[in-house]
Amino acid sequence: MMRRLFKKNILLLLLPALLAAGCKKGYLNTVPDNITTLKDVFSNRAMTEQWLARLYNPMPDMWAQPYSIPWTGQCDEVDYAWVQPGINSGAITPDNASPSYWNGYYQTIRQAAIFLKHADENKEITAQPGGVELLKQYKAEARFLRAYYYWLLMRQYGPVVLMGEDPKLPEDDFQIPRSPWDDCVAYVLSEMDKAMPDLPVQHMNPVDPTQPDVTQTGRITKPIVMAVKSQVLLYSASPLFNGNSELSNFKNFDGTTLLNPTFDKEKWKKAADAAKAVIDLNRWELYTVADPDPFRAAFLSCRNLFFDGWQKEAIWIRTSSDHVGNWERHCSPRCANGSGWNGIAVTQEMVDVFRMAGGKPITDNTSGYTESGFTDVATPYYVSGTSNMYLGREPRFYVDVTFNGSVVPVVPQTGQTRVEFFFTGNSGKNGAPRDWPSTGYTARKNIHPNTDFRSGRSFSRPAMMIRLGEIYLNYAEALNEYDPGNPDILKYLNKIRNRGGLPDMVAGASQAEMRKQIHLERQIELIFEGQRYWDVRRWKVANTPEQHQGGQFHGMNIEKGSSLSDPEFHKRIVAFTRAQWDNKFYFYPVPQSEIDRNKKLVQFPGY
Repeated sequence: MMRRLFKKNILLLLLPALLAAGCKKGYLNTVPDNITTLKDVFSNRAMTEQWLARLYNPMPDMWAQPYSIPWTGQCDEVDYAWVQPGINSGAITPDNASPSYWNGYYQTIRQAAIFLKHADENKEITAQPGGVELLKQYKAEARFLRAYYYWLLMRQYGPVVLMGEDPKLPEDDFQIPRSPWDDCVAYVLSEMDKAMPDLPVQHMNPVDPTQPDVTQTGRITKPIVMAVKSQVLLYSASPLFNGNSELSNFKNFDGTTLLNPTFDKEKWKKAADAAKAVIDLNRWELYTVADPDPFRAAFLSCRNLFFDGWQKEAIWIRTSSDHVGNWERHCSPRCANGSGWNGIAVTQEMVDVFRMAGGKPITDNTSGYTESGFTDVATPYYVSGTSNMYLGREPRFYVDVTFNGSVVPVVPQTGQTRVEFFFTGNSGKNGAPRDWPSTGYTARKNIHPNTDFRSGRSFSRPAMMIRLGEIYLNYAEALNEYDPGNPDILKYLNKIRNRGGLPDMVAGASQAEMRKQIHLERQIELIFEGQRYWDVRRWKVANTPEQHQGGQFHGMNIEKGSSLSDPEFHKRIVAFTRAQWDNKFYFYPVPQSEIDRNKKLVQFPGY
């Protein structure tokens, strides 16, 4: 595999960039002054630590949309105005699949293996006070990260090629088949378990060991490993991977079945236990904001979670999200001060899943939902003249979606008080080449209200890779599948609902109904956070009418409307059409170049 990466024989280190390669005796007998060998790297503390730090670089940032991390635009959440991933048109092939992380993650896996092989050579580290333990910690971080990148590959490509403990040399055999899914999971979990003993529960300040070391935020800890294991076990217990006979034709050339067609209920118990173990650490809490108005409290709790709440709720974070500024600009309407790019369009299908403030779905005749008429009352969330279809919705709707008549999500242009998505409106299609949302809605989550594009004022903040709210939902889902009726299911599901301003769901629902509610809660609570694309696949619901990932998607009629309260705009129409669902979309294709190199590597069926 990736032979072009391995033919460089020593680890060529063109400072400051670190480029991994293999070691082949005698390949280079002289070394230019600006090139450093592996021996040099792993005898120098600073360079060894730099090597480790660079293993963190490929970690995904869900706000790097729509280009680097386009999962939100490849599912039913949004439509991107500027880029259309090939999976949406059905044109995805092994030659053009994007984003393709296959080579990049395998390169980092190899870099981690090199670190594990050579780190003990660094006597400069071990000679320091506590250096032996510190080096063990470094190796544990590298071991976890190697397993983590395997996990990311598995999520995208299915069963993967496991490369073994040591980095291979150029002359080694790279004809290696995929390992079955269960073997991949067992390997990843085993590697994470091996890393656990040498990782701290929290990185503490070396000057004052009673205080956390904030400079180490984001580095791997025991709780982070436990949280990632919760994700791995939840996915592995899910229908796509647990008893999936529909993909029984996915086999290696020797006939080895890659996805186990036999259902194992105990996988759900393992997933539930793993999530509960994280919860029982009692190190985090759901972030909430107090306010005399319960609705406002729920709104602020869910909105400010991404600005302030990470300090209480985040389990694993990227210390700075370099992409959040682009996310804000891509989502913000043109009436923003300095102009927004106005092109991450939320589908009507997603808009419609948000319930009414009392918790009832809009399809319930007693919910109070109506699509006729317009309000003459302004609120902190929308102006007078807004369609009644946007009134009385649950607080998270106003946190997550910008609609026709909503207040501007960032600092507005002078004189602008509202967002207008109708045809001739301040952010409508008329007069703009492409800076308009195809559905008449844009994403609003994680947009700071004081962001000012004209002055350049922005608010840096980390990206939460795993947060407690997700773990609660992991636990509720797994427990419902293993032990339906267990009171903990409602306990933790209601914690999420209550923070979002909804009343408790009462006991008595069937397992199927509870499953539906848990899936719905994940859809709303984790919207735009890079979860939905994977959830609909692991649940095997991507081809159902209710959760369809292909075909027609709807929105308002952006070709119509000359005023805020124009009924011609407020009509559901087909906003865009994607390729019909195909089972090959469960996984990405392995790049054709890798199939050509590794004759034992099978492609996923359909490509």
